[in-house]
Amino acid sequence: MTDRVTDAATPRRRLAVALAGVLVLALVAGFGAFLFARSHHLGPWRLGAQEVNPFGQRPQYVDPQSRAAQAAAQATADGDTASAAVFERLAAIPAGIWLTPEQYPPGRVGAYVTEVVTAADAARNVPVLVVYGIPDRDCSGQYSSGGLSEEQYGPWVQEIATAAAAADRVAVVLEPDALAASIECHDEDQRVRLMKDAVGRLRTAGVTTYVDAGHSDWVPAAAVARLLERSGVGSVRGFATNVANYQTDDDERAYATRIAKLLGGAHYVIDSGRNGNGSTKNWCNPARRAVGTDPGFVDDGTGLDAFLWVKPPGESDGDCGGGPPAGEFWPQRALEMARLSGW
Repeated sequence: MTDRVTDAATPRRRLAVALAGVLVLALVAGFGAFLFARSHHLGPWRLGAQEVNPFGQRPQYVDPQSRAAQAAAQATADGDTASAAVFERLAAIPAGIWLTPEQYPPGRVGAYVTEVVTAADAARNVPVLVVYGIPDRDCSGQYSSGGLSEEQYGPWVQEIATAAAAADRVAVVLEPDALAASIECHDEDQRVRLMKDAVGRLRTAGVTTYVDAGHSDWVPAAAVARLLERSGVGSVRGFATNVANYQTDDDERAYATRIAKLLGGAHYVIDSGRNGNGSTKNWCNPARRAVGTDPGFVDDGTGLDAFLWVKPPGESDGDCGGGPPAGEFWPQRALEMARLSGW
């Protein structure tokens, strides 16, 4: 009798042991998946837009409709193969996509941003959008003067933020020169108020944001840090330096390090598009400049997230030094920069 009971219980024990083994394996696999998800910031552990370096996960987006790409197509059509080759090489390097109300006014800018981020997502790239429409824009230089009224500005930024929020990854450089120039233009309070509102809209939409901080040969780091802090930079990813300027990488890194320390450790990006030969103290279309460090992700233990070409090389600073209006492609200068860069 005992033998028959033992024989009957054996399959049950084997089944129990097998089930226990499966359960242990499932628990181990589940715990491993949990650790992997948490360490790679997946699912509920995914980092927010301001907590992660967007350039560390995906390459930067190349705009197929950039002015350099258009210049390459025109040079090809004209039979100028040498120039076309230079412009094609330039067009293949990711650069900032500038949003101005003159080109993309209220009611239209959102559709354009949607077009850009949709294409970038499809390519698994990160687009860099440059928001440039603050009231009394370029008050210190005047070559890019314009912008929106105070009443229009907030809703225009909101339109950008809403469209950009649909992107998997996107980065915004907010208002080049706006804060640094406000000291010279004596409108700090107005600028800070408008910038703080714009920062809030972009943050709420979940858009990684870098607030412009001028450059190393302009306003002292302490003064810019105060303006950045008042504008809410602590609530977004960080700040940008050297946008559309020519200061060297070393000077900008030292300047940005000082600002970051004053802000308690903010992250930053540096525009290296046209600083290969440094600055001549002339910021508007100086001759004999060269392209700088290629755009790309930086992981060196500092606050530097990436080098960017925020201002696309080959585009004019304004109708100064023989150049066309600001933002227009200047073929002769682009070719000169390429030659001096050893292309």
